Amino acid sequence: MIAHRRDHIGPALVVASLLCMGAVASWFLVAPLLTGPALPDTEVARMVITYSTLPRLATALIAGASLALSGALFQQVLRNPLADPTTLGVSAGANLAIVLVSLFLPGLLGAGRDVVALVGSATAAAIVIGLGARRGFSPYSLVLSGLVLSLWCGGLSAILILLNDRYLASLFIWGAGSLAQQSWVIPLSLLWKLAAIGIACAFVIRPLALLDLGESSSTALGVRLVRLRFLVVAGAVALAAFVTSAVGVIGFIGLVAPTIARLSGARRPAQLLFWSPLIGAGLLFVADAVLQLAADTLGNFLPTGAVTAIFGSPLLLALLPRLKIRHRLQAPPVRRPTRKWVGATPMVIAVAGFLVFLSIAILLGRGVDGHWTIISSEFLADILSVRIPKVAAALSSGAMLAIAGCILQRLTGNEMASPEVLGISAGATFGIALAVFAAAPGFSGQFAFATAGAIAVLAVIFLTSRQSAFAPERVLLAGIALSAMVDAVVGVLSSSGDPRAVLLMRWMSGSTYLVDGRIAAAEMGIAAVLIAVALAARRWLDILPLGAAPSVAVGVPLARSRLALFGLAGLMTAAATLTVGPLSFVGLMGPHLAREAGLTRAPPQMIGAALIGGGLMMAADFVGRTLVSPYQIPAGLVCALIGAPVLMLMLGRKT
Repeated sequence: MIAHRRDHIGPALVVASLLCMGAVASWFLVAPLLTGPALPDTEVARMVITYSTLPRLATALIAGASLALSGALFQQVLRNPLADPTTLGVSAGANLAIVLVSLFLPGLLGAGRDVVALVGSATAAAIVIGLGARRGFSPYSLVLSGLVLSLWCGGLSAILILLNDRYLASLFIWGAGSLAQQSWVIPLSLLWKLAAIGIACAFVIRPLALLDLGESSSTALGVRLVRLRFLVVAGAVALAAFVTSAVGVIGFIGLVAPTIARLSGARRPAQLLFWSPLIGAGLLFVADAVLQLAADTLGNFLPTGAVTAIFGSPLLLALLPRLKIRHRLQAPPVRRPTRKWVGATPMVIAVAGFLVFLSIAILLGRGVDGHWTIISSEFLADILSVRIPKVAAALSSGAMLAIAGCILQRLTGNEMASPEVLGISAGATFGIALAVFAAAPGFSGQFAFATAGAIAVLAVIFLTSRQSAFAPERVLLAGIALSAMVDAVVGVLSSSGDPRAVLLMRWMSGSTYLVDGRIAAAEMGIAAVLIAVALAARRWLDILPLGAAPSVAVGVPLARSRLALFGLAGLMTAAATLTVGPLSFVGLMGPHLAREAGLTRAPPQMIGAALIGGGLMMAADFVGRTLVSPYQIPAGLVCALIGAPVLMLMLGRKT
């Protein structure tokens, strides 16, 4: 009985605290409208409160509850504490669907915006869960597939917005999660949808509880796993799609609210599904009320989803050491033996492919008439003087990101570790954002800021994961939280209306358009030095994955070597991010492809990954330069669009 009361007291205190803080903030928000000199007309003040302020606060409560319930359903049915609409790509799929329909079939939005978002979310969920099912719903494969798909959807959305900015510019703030309202239409429409799905959830609580006994035991007790998973996932997808359709992408709530509920005492599925929506509603309620107070007149323009991540990410990092998730992780399935290349064959193929990509990137292009052509001797010098620096910068950046991914994966023992996934690229982006707004001079100043941002993210990951011996799930969760927080800060800066934000957005897309000979030379010089240092540390990278005890036994200075290698990965990420932005995805794909080719030891894997990463980035730059000539699609976004499907196909073949 005492334990049962504790299960309820903890979550109830959390909910009460959040609602009290939200109520106080809301009172300070509403009081000036009633008593302030700016609106002496009581009727005008009442209309502002009735049709703008109160609907916005109600939307925050309902959207927060919906996202939290969606995350709790995903986590329970997939038995994965990292699952939520953001990490599974569901929200990104809905956002992409709305962007596509807004551009090509705008009439459909008037007929059924929810249907469009639901189709996008359902497609994304089907892809991710289909890939996860091939590997026994392993938490790693699910989250990796979701992150890959989110990156792909986000990259395609960014390309469409960049190419059609005059039509889709308003989608930027909405896509980041804007709760601004002018009526009660949206909160009322969300309310009945949340109520309907919430009532339906009551009928699946018992079979969800039986899933904790394991698949075989729950099946023996009469649970139909396929039907249960389909129904619960459909409900979770619908909740995320409805919220995305109404207010845009608001990440993080579906991940943090169930985590807080679990840590505060909600253990059983019924308790988790009851308290998570209440905590999620309180979190978004407080975040939006505080945003409106802090931003004052800019409150309607700053994205609440971004601000939520700023508030919530530090909270999740603080709770991370207390999070116990061992009982919910499934062992990854045993891989069947696969045929591997032997000898020098993988390296020969990698070198040959690299040389082919290099030749095409330099010599082939489109002429004035738009037709494919090889550089003629007449214009050879002029064209090469423009093209070679861009190719060299793309090559250097791709190679550095791939080697940084190798280092991070070997240090953490996590195949999902990469500069993009762990938030290191986002940290470098935050540093460059500060450099842009602080008017840091030139390439050297931006590199210093980017390095500081990347190293800061690495330091936080190191500190929060050290007690768990860098357990893969802890490192991944810390990276997700930091990446969300940093991206949110950059999003707030970008939506501030400052003209420099336009430059930041263009740079974040990963374009080599402004690269000249000086920048390319600096990039190549940095790459040469850092890659040489990484190859010199090959002994550490071969021994450290064996564990702490064997490493110390053979004389490897454990703390010093880890610190040096983490710092090296941060420097590589910072230098590469300056040229290709934070969305390239090469740092995750290069090491995977090298490992699949049979390059398992550190030196050949780093060399192979560098050739693959550099070649892919050159190919992406070439495609972006020629696909819609004379316009140019940023290389970083093109590489993400090319790399994500390749990696997802590779995940689908792993059984």
